[in-house]
Amino acid sequence: MLPSTLRPGLAILLSLLLPVVACKKDDTAAELAQMKKEAVAQYAAIVLASYEDSYQTALTLRQTIDDFVAAPSEAGFNACKNAWLAARNPYGQTEAYRFYGGPIDNETGPEGLINSWPLDEVYIDYVQGNPNAGIINKTAEFPTLDKALIESLNQTGGDTEEQSEVNVATGYHAIEFLLWGQDASSSGPGQRAYTDYTTAPNAARRGQYLKICATLLTDHLKTLVDAWQPGAAYREALLTGDANEAINKIFTGLGSLSKGELAGERMFVAVDSQDQENEHSCFSDNTNADILMNFKGIQNVYNGTYTRSNGTKISGRSFAEVAAMVNSTKNNAVVAALSDAEGKLALIPSPFDQAILNNPGLILSASESLKNLSDRIADIQFDLVR
Repeated sequence: MLPSTLRPGLAILLSLLLPVVACKKDDTAAELAQMKKEAVAQYAAIVLASYEDSYQTALTLRQTIDDFVAAPSEAGFNACKNAWLAARNPYGQTEAYRFYGGPIDNETGPEGLINSWPLDEVYIDYVQGNPNAGIINKTAEFPTLDKALIESLNQTGGDTEEQSEVNVATGYHAIEFLLWGQDASSSGPGQRAYTDYTTAPNAARRGQYLKICATLLTDHLKTLVDAWQPGAAYREALLTGDANEAINKIFTGLGSLSKGELAGERMFVAVDSQDQENEHSCFSDNTNADILMNFKGIQNVYNGTYTRSNGTKISGRSFAEVAAMVNSTKNNAVVAALSDAEGKLALIPSPFDQAILNNPGLILSASESLKNLSDRIADIQFDLVR
């Protein structure tokens, strides 16, 4: 026991220390709050940059398609395919901005017009054994093709809700089918001939449909670029509102993409059904790249970085930095899960439609790693927003 003569001095010392401790706690809380706002702002910057890249590569695709339709050739047709493949890379990374009711997939969002799949080919054009199928060949029912008609026909007209969903008339995958055709090959993509746009039945209408789809794609992507511009209503509301609410939305999107969509719909379902129609880009055999770009989008958001189509890298305050400050153990678990998933995704052989038959274990292993990643994201999300 301290001598009674020292007790008053100790009390005074403690009374002086307590405000210092309180100030440090206040400073830490203020620093964390500022870091959260900076990370949300960096997220918005990444979203805008990747949608701008998606739009610009889609404009290139549209121009390439316009040039091809004006003067069809095999070289021009291959140029269209290469432009489509290039356009998929930035857009694939934007899938990380879905699943929380943002501009891409709110009640009026254009997602269903941009990236809907799987696609029932017979809805658009001829297929093997049915040369008169599709909107393109139904000249009496649809005598005039234009943007309003094609957009109105997207995901409609089925006898059931399930059939309506696969009646896809617009977007990347409609263009993909019109460029590659059905994939009946076990070793490569579809083999549609460029003569489908010269001497085949309804060649001119097919070219017209292809051009309309490319124009609609750029129109719809432009709405997303506009929604994320500085000063736009949605972006400003996200940046000026409660940072915890914004983070909750963003991380809900990441977790939903990682588990339910990517690990589930885009990987497990294809293996489980053993059906190449259930792979994302089944006509072009681009599914492996699609999956890697979807995953890259998750990495981008968590790490606060994005590499633009021209090679320029943007970086800033990351959610990883915020997470490390809040709970370093859980942040380390997310970082480890990202690394594990990246490694296992890289092991899936291409083309994906053959991997689901010959290497399903590698796909399922990667799928499980993405589910674990989603769980780890949910763990740190809880700590970040409470």
